Formats: sequence, structure tokens, C-alpha cells
Amino acid sequence: MRRTPSGLTLPGPSRRTLLRGVGGAAALGAGTSLLSACGGSGAAADPKTVTVGSKASDPVPKKAYADMYAAFTKRSGLTVDVNTKDSNTFQEQINSYLQGTPDDVFTWFAGYRMQFFAAKGLATPVDEVWEKIGGNFPDAMKALSKGEDGKYYLVPLYTYPWAIFYRKSVFAEKGYEVPTTWDDFIALCKRMQKDGLVPIAFGDKDAWPALGTFDQINFRKNGYDFHVDLMAGKASWTDAKVRAAFDLWAEILPYHQEGAIGRTWQDAAQTLVAKKAGMYLLGTFVAQQFTNEADLEDLDFFAFPEIDPAFGQETVEAPTDGFMMSKSPKNKEGSLKLMEYLGSPEAEETYLKSDPSSVAASTKADTSSYTPLQKKSYEMIAGAKNLTQFMDRDSRPDFTSTVMQPALQKFIRDPKGVDGLLSSIERQKKTIFASS
Repeated sequence: MRRTPSGLTLPGPSRRTLLRGVGGAAALGAGTSLLSACGGSGAAADPKTVTVGSKASDPVPKKAYADMYAAFTKRSGLTVDVNTKDSNTFQEQINSYLQGTPDDVFTWFAGYRMQFFAAKGLATPVDEVWEKIGGNFPDAMKALSKGEDGKYYLVPLYTYPWAIFYRKSVFAEKGYEVPTTWDDFIALCKRMQKDGLVPIAFGDKDAWPALGTFDQINFRKNGYDFHVDLMAGKASWTDAKVRAAFDLWAEILPYHQEGAIGRTWQDAAQTLVAKKAGMYLLGTFVAQQFTNEADLEDLDFFAFPEIDPAFGQETVEAPTDGFMMSKSPKNKEGSLKLMEYLGSPEAEETYLKSDPSSVAASTKADTSSYTPLQKKSYEMIAGAKNLTQFMDRDSRPDFTSTVMQPALQKFIRDPKGVDGLLSSIERQKKTIFASS
């Protein structure tokens, strides 16, 4: 473990934590309807304008980003022209977008997915920025911001844990206790169902939420090392360990909200807000859906329960979001200034004032105004022995988007067909990973 300057303890970066390797061509952005026709929001270079491609389309993060850009403009005199698309469209079309005429700077993710595009030459190293901001971040965060070539490509903004969310008032009223083991979790699901609640809210219309469910079950059942090997294509999807993880998932599927494939995560969150569902496995961004202050104060979470005592609850899924600079920014000087600002404690504090669902990536950001949820998130991440990023960031983007997302939706529809499904995943995995 490493002790950061502010006292936050984070796991030291291991090769596995850094999300090994970068594969071949991504199967993303195959469509023809691209982000601004493969282009950014600025038609020509303007020394007083920096363009940003953004996936932050939901109201809360969109405002938080806008506040941050406004603060940068006030400080620098440079205008930030934002090109916002909904998150799913942005991610699906990112490959074609970056190969076209992208914005100067774009929002993206730490780890493997950053490394993938850095290795393809679709991003500009920002080592000169890190010479100025490096002291703001712990070693683990620095490691997640580097490409395979050892250069920095990402400026991290915030991080957040995935956990199981619930309403404190519902648990108090019904006499529920937070489960710490799998058996306790199953027993609680049964009680909630008997009490007329949907035990586990679930919405997988956009295909990525289910990835998080598998992650939690797999590293709780099989451990961090096996999980990252599976994500890296080194372990087999037909391994009995994987089948055991799916058997556990099948055990709790009857307690999940029905019709999940046709429901967005936001709609699923609203059933937790309305106290129609008892629990919800998601990232802390679920708090963005709790727009009433009293509801937000009633929101709490707990770590996914222990399955195998050998692994306990030692692994925490904590994705990190930030910014990258495109391969040929029209305003490179202005882009570097923006990236430097985005790596400052001031920028993070400004963002978190409007979106208190996450915690700062920097150890120098002021945490005195953190909400109870933020403090708990901070402690959960700090206390983790291992950190993962999320399946679609811990593995090849072409594998997770074209194979795993539809495969998990198929499992949700027909859990009894798991053996054939796992064989199909393994065949496709071998083909995709062999192409690198």
C-alpha cells in the first residue's frame, strides 16, 4: 500500500492494475452518423478557443463541466467550445471521431481504453502538463494516466466506487440489515420480495450496466488475479470458475427487476428513488438521479457482499474519468493550458460542487465539504487492496462492445443457455485477442 501526501492510502500500481496491453483495431464507430460528422465543434483554429468533445450529456455532470469551463475562461481568457453527445453515442463512435477531425480535448477513461487510443496514435502525450500537475496526484492515479509507452495521455478528474445503494429509511422501517455475505444477501432479497419490493433495481438497455454485475460476482468469487487475467484474455471463459460466477448470478436473477433489457439505468434508479426497489448495484453517479435533497440525504451504500472468504471484500471497482488531447489539436497551446487547469484541485472542487456523486482524483482537493456519500466513497477506495476500472475499461474495447455486452444480455434473457454462451464467448475472444 502507498500513503499519499494527503494521507489517502491507495494500492500501488501493479502491472495488472495498469490494464495490460493494447489490442488491434477497435470495432467501435462503425456507423456513418459520427460525432459532428467526424469533426469537432470548431471549424477552424482560433487561438482564443479550445474545443472539447464531451460525453457528459446528463443534466448534473453537464452543469458541473460547464461550471468548470466557465472558471477556466475567467482565469485564462480562453473560451471553451463544448461538443456534447450522449455518453453511449460518444463511446460507440469514438474510434471514427478520433480518426476524423476531433475536438482539441475530449472526455475519456483511465486505463486500458486510454492506452488503446494512445497506442494507435490518436492522442497527444501531455507529459509537459504532468510536469506541473504531478504533485497533485498519488502514484496509483499517475499510473492509470500513462500509456504503454510510459508517457502521460490522461488528466484524471474524478473517481467513484461501484456498490449496492439503498434508502436508509426503507431499511430502518423494514428492519433490514446490511448484508456482508452472499447468504445474507440472498436472505435479504427474499425478505424484500415478500415485503412487496423489487429487491434489486436493474436497467440494461444500454448494455453496459450488466458488465458491472459480472465484475462484482467474478472478483468476489474468483479473486482479483483471476478477474484481471480473464479481462486480459489470459484465462478461459469456459473455465469452471467462470461458470460458477454465472451460476451465482443466475441465483439472484429472480430478484432483479424484470424487463431490464428495455430499461435505462436512469429509469431503474427512479424506482429506488420512489422506494419501489430495495437495492441497486451501480456507481455512485446514481446519486445524480436523487434531485430532492431529502431523498439524497436518505441514500446510502454498502460493498458487494463477500462470496469467498479468501477474497472477502478486498477488491473495489473504481473507474476514473478524465480528459485526453486529440492527435492534432487545432489550438495546442490553449489545450495544454486547459489540461493543466483540469488537473488542478480548483477544477476538481468546482466540478464536485455541482456533482457531489464522485470524489476528486487529486489528493490536494479540499474534502472538507464532502457529503457523507463522498466521504464513504473516499474511504472505500482508500481501503481497497485492489482496484478495478470496469469491464469495458479493463479489457479490449472491441471484445467488450461486440461480444460481452450482447452476450450478457442474452444470459439475462436465458440463463439456462450459459454453457453454449460461454463457449461462444471463448471462441470470439481467441479470435479478437489473437489479432493483436
